[in-house]
Amino acid sequence: MIRGYEQPLYILPFDHRETFETKMFGWHGTLNPAQTAEIAAAKQVIYEGFQRAVAAGVPRTKAGILVDEQFGAAILTDAAAKGYSIGCPVEKSGQEEFDFQYGEDFARHIETFHPTFCKVLVRYNVEGDGAVNRVQAARLARLSAYLSSKHASRFMFELLVPATPSQLARLQGDLQAYDRQLRPGLMVRAIEELQAGGVEPDVWKLEGLDRREDCLQLVSTARRGGRSRVGCILLGHGEDEQKVREWLSTAAGVPGFIGFAVGRTCFWEPLVQLRAKKTSREAAVAEIARRYREFVDVFGQAQAGR
Repeated sequence: MIRGYEQPLYILPFDHRETFETKMFGWHGTLNPAQTAEIAAAKQVIYEGFQRAVAAGVPRTKAGILVDEQFGAAILTDAAAKGYSIGCPVEKSGQEEFDFQYGEDFARHIETFHPTFCKVLVRYNVEGDGAVNRVQAARLARLSAYLSSKHASRFMFELLVPATPSQLARLQGDLQAYDRQLRPGLMVRAIEELQAGGVEPDVWKLEGLDRREDCLQLVSTARRGGRSRVGCILLGHGEDEQKVREWLSTAAGVPGFIGFAVGRTCFWEPLVQLRAKKTSREAAVAEIARRYREFVDVFGQAQAGR
């Protein structure tokens, strides 16, 4: 059963795990309890920024968070109690091939929190390693069938299409040319291939697109064959504020793009400044709230004007 999701959805994602451990804190290997608590505390700052933005006017019915169980279990519980839309990842963090974070126990972990959205991050290039793609698709189809049968959490699929060496070589190593010339078509083909393999997300979480026609094609593909209620949202990919604003304005003008999930662009710099003691906790919370509200306004205004 394909349910889909068509309501506006403005997500502040901070389900990053390996990125926090190695890039934010510079830690490697198994974390000790103090290190785990420190990352959890940093995520609490982000959550406070989210709540402040809602208190300042971001519509509660459209707002949501995406946070992991490892460092954000308390946040997931609190957000659910307060009626926010919550998303929780099921993929192992920091690896190229999709696999379940908790192995065969994945269902129990989903059922512990009953998130609004069960999210996966998947790297899938149809011109890449075919064997890896087949293994990933089989695991994802299993998750898709489970979520559909339970009629509970909706399925959110974050699709990344990294360039292969041969694709980059054709463009003389120009990543911007890849993003504009090749990636949109590869995204379409990836969605088609995954759908054919039994992977049926309710929401596709997609990399930014510069052209309206590419956004239209992605929505058309996501909604083909009776999938008319499937929604698409845009991810920020850690880009600067200006680039994210451009992507949001482009996508918001296309019916079927229902919102966004922009995380690092909202919280990374404020948290880095806080850890370096160059700003206060209060200022970091306020800045995260400001950035998140700004993206809500950009998307909402562009959507209203389409």
